[in-house]
Amino acid sequence: MRSLLATPWRGDDELFKRVGAFLAANDLPCDPAYYAFAHRVISNPDSDLARTVARLTANRVRLSRKDIAALGTAMPEPPPTPEQAEDRAQQLVAETQAQVDGFATMMRAMQDETRDFGRDLAQGVAAMSGKSRLNGLDDVAQITSTMLERIRDAEVKLAHATEEADTLRTKLAEANDTARRDPLTGLPNRRAFDEAFASRSDNGGPHCLAVVDIDRFKRINDEFGHGVGDRVLSAIANVLSNECAPHLVVRHGGEEFAVLLSGLDLTAATAMLNRARAVTADKHFRSRENPTPLGQITFSAGVTAIQPGEPQDQAFARADRLLYAAKQDGRDRIHAA
Repeated sequence: MRSLLATPWRGDDELFKRVGAFLAANDLPCDPAYYAFAHRVISNPDSDLARTVARLTANRVRLSRKDIAALGTAMPEPPPTPEQAEDRAQQLVAETQAQVDGFATMMRAMQDETRDFGRDLAQGVAAMSGKSRLNGLDDVAQITSTMLERIRDAEVKLAHATEEADTLRTKLAEANDTARRDPLTGLPNRRAFDEAFASRSDNGGPHCLAVVDIDRFKRINDEFGHGVGDRVLSAIANVLSNECAPHLVVRHGGEEFAVLLSGLDLTAATAMLNRARAVTADKHFRSRENPTPLGQITFSAGVTAIQPGEPQDQAFARADRLLYAAKQDGRDRIHAA
């Protein structure tokens, strides 16, 4: 890292390469904020910032987000992990439940006050028979005035509680969506797939399930780093989303995706996955940080028809076996049954 910062650079192309190498060496994402920070460091190697970075990264130590923030550069917050999204959703569920309980308590109090008002008013009317008309009306007016004050107070509390409930409802919807979405690719996640599989209707059938796996993905991570691997995952996610629309495409875990296809028979579903496979194989992937070409990136898939009433694990296991057979037969292919 020290030589990278200390060696003079010449020209924009070389600067671009060195900025990329800096990001790769520190396993930093190619995000505009990180790129700007790396550009400041590399373009001015004699600055205090560059010297501090060189000291922090001596002996091949990588910069952390905390290190960069300590140097006065604010970095974007990383996307929430599935566990964090789950915790946030649970917190909002608890807040919403508390809000509902508060509504119930408020309504019970209003009912009690209304009941008390009715009793007091009845007593006031009854008392009018033994009093002068003027005194009786004064009693009723006093009771009514007190009740109106209570109603106005309850209306203010109710309006405030309604506003809080609307805010919580919005946050809860966002949290539920986050808990069902993969933070890296933006695709729905396994939980969303499980719910969609369970709620599918036989009327919308036939249904098919595809399990997709990127071929030799470990090689990409090992040779080019996890940052490049993440971008390959996102690229494949985009291809599957575009080519399999409007069907549900999820990141099922690691380099594996699942597609739930509704209204297509096995032949049509297989043809759709084959088009996505061909589009992926025709793409030219390259790394900004590493001049070595990534080579052709492909995926294999197993596609199966879901039988009416069939459990998810049974259909998924069959598609997974077909995927394994496609891998065994040479990869970059679709097996269907």
